[in-house]
Amino acid sequence: MILKKLTLTTAQSLTLGFVLLTLVGALILMLPVSSAQGVRTSFIDALFTATSAVTTTGLVVVDTGSYFSWFGQIVILLLFQIGGLGYMIFFALIVMGIGKKLSISSRILLHESINRPATINMRKFVKVVILFTFCFEFVGAVLLSLYWGRYFPFLHAIYYGIFHSVSAFCTAGFALWQDSFTAWQSSVYINIVAFFVCAAGGIGFFVLYDLYSCTKKWLKRERPRNLLSHTKLALVLTVCLTAFGAVVIFFSEHWPVAMGIKDKLLAAFFQSYSASTTTGFNTIDIGAMSSGSLFTVIILMIIGASPGGTGGGIKTTTVGLIIAFICAFFKGQEDISVYKRNVSMKIIGKAFALASLAILWLVMVSLILTQTEKTDFIKVVFEAASALGTVGLSTGITSSLSIAGKILLSMTMLIGRIGPLAIGFSLIGKQKPSRFKYAEAEILIG
Repeated sequence: MILKKLTLTTAQSLTLGFVLLTLVGALILMLPVSSAQGVRTSFIDALFTATSAVTTTGLVVVDTGSYFSWFGQIVILLLFQIGGLGYMIFFALIVMGIGKKLSISSRILLHESINRPATINMRKFVKVVILFTFCFEFVGAVLLSLYWGRYFPFLHAIYYGIFHSVSAFCTAGFALWQDSFTAWQSSVYINIVAFFVCAAGGIGFFVLYDLYSCTKKWLKRERPRNLLSHTKLALVLTVCLTAFGAVVIFFSEHWPVAMGIKDKLLAAFFQSYSASTTTGFNTIDIGAMSSGSLFTVIILMIIGASPGGTGGGIKTTTVGLIIAFICAFFKGQEDISVYKRNVSMKIIGKAFALASLAILWLVMVSLILTQTEKTDFIKVVFEAASALGTVGLSTGITSSLSIAGKILLSMTMLIGRIGPLAIGFSLIGKQKPSRFKYAEAEILIG
């Protein structure tokens, strides 16, 4: 009877898994061997760092490159690699590797932890995820290592290449330099490689697989098929949001007089896609950005990347469906369609619920932080949005946060990674469908 009461729902199991992984990471990072000076890290700072890594956020209270030892940095790398793909992916990989089959409960949990295309079976999708991940990370690591080999010793260049490639694909935002990618602001090569890897992680495995399938058919000269509606929506919104952010940042920023047009364009584009893919790298000083740029980046961070990838945010497709619903409403259309495909009201309702919960949590966290932290309101909102969108960009206030602020942002990062809806379901427990259907009420709005 007691065990029956203690049975966890899928959402609760998923949440508990991320919490346990975070706690294990925090305990390891507390050890003296994890710090460069051989000192013991406080539990709050270790917990914040582990949470930031597991949720692939990138907010830091201590400098990753100078404070942590190589051991500590590798622990952080493993945490955001596992967190980026989802710990259930690694569990499934191990089980399949030893020739076993996933239990029904494990398959359900795996299905909930990742957005799996309905046309692909679970085993195949896990293999696709792992293949895409290590292909993009490997190519990124090689390209970055080759470039940095001109500036650092050979082994250091390889290490930097691997660390930052994995961080980019997992949209983790952890960098081994205190100023992130600012030193490479004018490098077209670094900007292109970083974009290539970040975009692959942020666009989602579903989109990558769909693009791969269509390209494969085209190369084999087979009968081509159209991209799926999800892929089209994700790609169009990603391009539009990135372009929108780049244009606003380019014209809103107070650039140095000596800075050329090329460098301004690179910096604006880099910062826009870093926010929209929720990667969290930066090539300009975020704390010195104009209010218009900061507000634009906040919007991009809240929306975030696309579903089924390593990025955070409420997701591009969520915003796309809300826009589609609003357009259909004003046109007087009952059916909601995207690229000539109808979308069920259940999915539309889910999109509105997700966006509403995220905004409500952001407002609540921002209001609390205004009381616990003594800084500008825009910086507080920016920090909260960065945590909720699991981005990692900061105006520079993270290291000076109070204990209450660190705990609150740690909770926000977990909610952002697991998802407000999953957290809501885990708190509510098992869903109980209504037995009755009541008479319709007329409620006035507006």
